[in-house]
Amino acid sequence: MSLLKQTLVSLVVLVVALGIWIVYVPSAQPILERIGAYRLLGIEPGAPAAQGAGGGGFGPGGPAKVVLDTVSEQILSQRVSAIGDGRALRSVTVRSERTGSVRAVEVASGQYVDAGNVMIRLDDRAEVIALERARLMLADAEDELQRLTQLGDSGAVTTVRIREAELALQNARLAIRQAEVDLEQTVVTAPISGWLGLVDVEVGDRVTAQDEVGVLTDRSQIVIDFRVPERVINALEPGMPVDLQLMSGAATPLTGELTAVDNVVDRASRTLRVQAVVDNTQDRLREGMAFEVTMEFPGKTYPSVDALAVQWSSDGSFVWLARDGKVQRVPVVILQRNPDRVLVEGDLNPGDTVVIEGVQTLRPGAEVVPANQAAVARDAAPAAAQL
Repeated sequence: MSLLKQTLVSLVVLVVALGIWIVYVPSAQPILERIGAYRLLGIEPGAPAAQGAGGGGFGPGGPAKVVLDTVSEQILSQRVSAIGDGRALRSVTVRSERTGSVRAVEVASGQYVDAGNVMIRLDDRAEVIALERARLMLADAEDELQRLTQLGDSGAVTTVRIREAELALQNARLAIRQAEVDLEQTVVTAPISGWLGLVDVEVGDRVTAQDEVGVLTDRSQIVIDFRVPERVINALEPGMPVDLQLMSGAATPLTGELTAVDNVVDRASRTLRVQAVVDNTQDRLREGMAFEVTMEFPGKTYPSVDALAVQWSSDGSFVWLARDGKVQRVPVVILQRNPDRVLVEGDLNPGDTVVIEGVQTLRPGAEVVPANQAAVARDAAPAAAQL
């Protein structure tokens, strides 16, 4: 007799547990549909007999109270991320053009230098002497030509001698120009305006031709080189905005502008080299910095729903669409997740309402009552105006 009681108690507990599972587990009712439990009991899915007295599911009678949200539209954006290498807008390595001893250093490391400013001066005593000698030779050549020309009028000097004097005068003038060039090369000037790097030259050092004096960088703008996949080539246009973030961890986001697009796709990586420019008037960026580059390419328009509206079953993702006081399950494919909305592909239109709260006891055909009717009406008005 005790065995019979234990069996009855076990059956009662099993039935109660099954009822709780059906009422409070959202996936229970679809499972019962798939295994044919409703057909075994002679109940059609969605019929009032299967929904209880009020058509609200297996729970208490009456329509279920749910929170609804309005379906809107958003553009599916295609995002491309890459790592870019920054360099100054212009960068010049300043070198000495001749060998000499450093007589004066007119700049300091880290200084801003204007174009044409003197950076270093070399010992120029030999060049000054050479220039003075060339000037003396020029004066002598001019006097000699003048004297021969006067004698030539009387026939005392041949034309060949006068021609030789004219050639000597031209050589003297060229010697002056060469001496002036040699003297100018003893002064190293800045070819561009920019910030000077470290200067390792000191007074008394002997520099040779092509020795580096310093590096000047015009970093008023930073040029960023990066690569993009070939699938977005047709969407690239100079002037497009580019979102930038320093790889060093600085939290301040930057916005640049696409300036140049290469004309050859790399066959190994199937990428294309492009360049962007970011303003650096505050002088916070340096050449050689690494950047995380992000570009957004707008695409097609798709329905947008609240993230809470998307539910899952063994058949995939779906939403509960509320229409005429009843709900139906609409399969959807998730295309993109944004911070507050989800772009989906499915049989949804702007202005439709979907359930975002109270989905636990819902099943196809269940009656629902919106708990936020005023908010739904307010959100549906802009969506209906877009149609």
